[in-house]
Amino acid sequence: MGLIILLLQAPAVALLLARLLTGLQRSAPLRPAPEIPAYLGQVSVIIPTLNEVQRLGPCLEGVRRQGYSVREILVVDSHSQDGTRELVAAQQAHDPRIQLLSDPPLPAGWVGRPWALDWGWRQSSPHSKWILNLDADTRPQMGLVPALLELAHRENYDLITLSPQFLLKYPGEWWLQPALLMTLIYRFGATGARESYPERVMANGQCCLVKRQVLENMGGYATAKDSFCDDVTFVRQVAAQGYKVGFLDGSKVLQVRMYEGARETWREWGRSLDLKDATSIQQLWGDLWFLTAVQGLPLFIVIASLFLPVHPVHQTLLGLNLFLLLIRWAMLFAIRPVYTGWNSQSWPFWLSPLADPLAVLRIWLSALTRPKHWRGRNY
Repeated sequence: MGLIILLLQAPAVALLLARLLTGLQRSAPLRPAPEIPAYLGQVSVIIPTLNEVQRLGPCLEGVRRQGYSVREILVVDSHSQDGTRELVAAQQAHDPRIQLLSDPPLPAGWVGRPWALDWGWRQSSPHSKWILNLDADTRPQMGLVPALLELAHRENYDLITLSPQFLLKYPGEWWLQPALLMTLIYRFGATGARESYPERVMANGQCCLVKRQVLENMGGYATAKDSFCDDVTFVRQVAAQGYKVGFLDGSKVLQVRMYEGARETWREWGRSLDLKDATSIQQLWGDLWFLTAVQGLPLFIVIASLFLPVHPVHQTLLGLNLFLLLIRWAMLFAIRPVYTGWNSQSWPFWLSPLADPLAVLRIWLSALTRPKHWRGRNY
């Protein structure tokens, strides 16, 4: 048995090292930029909402501070009942760029978020050259939009998505969330690393800047209409059409407060991390094997080795998995800058490798099921 596990793990470890080494050449984090007169009115911001009154305020405040490159701020609300619409109406009095839109009833075959985004960009001003999609849980920092525009023009990007800086509060999420995040880093490498194959492109729809012309050519978001990871599905489709896309480190310009506590993090974020709607079945099973080998098993194997007889295979297996645990703890120092909210409740972050088996289990559970409830809707 030990030899079989070793043969299964060894190629996965080699693949992990190859992916992590690409991080040495990753792009530097995007930094805030000043407003540039040439970018006047180039961007329409689309924010889809459904019962987001508890999270939307900081997002709108951050967008309002972006300056004159933002032509309009369109909140596409799916008939919220919690005060979201009233919050947006109150904000309109402070910034006339804010508009409250209501998307039509959800058509058959569509998931709510891509439908709201599709409806929103079709209502946007045709004079906006760029569409910036933001989730209600984001907190845009000063200089985000001009930084995105400057980068897009300089590097000829057609689409850019950003990874954020995560705002955590409670011990449970400090323990679980980094383990779930690591499943993405292990599979796709560091944010900002170049990816040559469209089917391996990573994306984050919480902040996505895309050319209007690209949306027109793609027919909007219809290619991702039934996807529960619509951001990755859409961006991979765009990349497959030959457009230049980038997934970059936005931790200096974008914060996000996604979920409240470990339970909500496990339930909500974990349901989409398998990315099965954007992934071939072969790739999905390959990722499950890979994560199990390099993230799910090492802790169990090291503990089990304490009770196994001394044998060359067992010793090799122990050494390999101690090496994997060392890599995992070292990665904590690499990802520390993408977290904020450090306080006396943050110490479980340093124990998050102990949550790795749970994180991998969550990916398996998500991969084997399809959501029936998503972002306030039943499917």
